[in-house]
Amino acid sequence: QVQLVESGGGLVQTGGSLRLSCAASGIAFSLYDMGWYRQAPGKGREWVAGSTSGDYTTYQDSVKGRFTISKDSAKNTVTLQMNDLKPEDTGVYYCKAEYMRSYWGQGTQVTVSS
Repeated sequence: QVQLVESGGGLVQTGGSLRLSCAASGIAFSLYDMGWYRQAPGKGREWVAGSTSGDYTTYQDSVKGRFTISKDSAKNTVTLQMNDLKPEDTGVYYCKAEYMRSYWGQGTQVTVSS
C-alpha cells in the first residue's frame, strides 16, 4: 500500500520559516519524481517545487530563492524548507510522487499571517 504522509505545517508570521516533510512508503522511492504542490483557499492546486529521480530540482518563480526541496533516499523522505514566508504562501501543501502513475499525500496546512 502506497502512503505519502506530510508533516510540518503550521501557523507562522510573515518572514518566518517552516520545514515540511513527506514520508513515502510502498514505492521504490529512487525511481520517483517528487514534488510539492499547494492549494490556496478558493484556488486550484498549483505546483511549487520538484525534484526528479536524478535529483534535478525546479521551482515556481514565486518561491525561487526562498524554498528548497531536498530528498533523503535512505529515509524515503522529501522535504521543503520554506524561508521568508509571505501571506500568499498560505495554503494546503501536498506531496506528490510520480513514476508511471501519481500518488498524493493528504496535505498539511500552512498559514502565514501578516
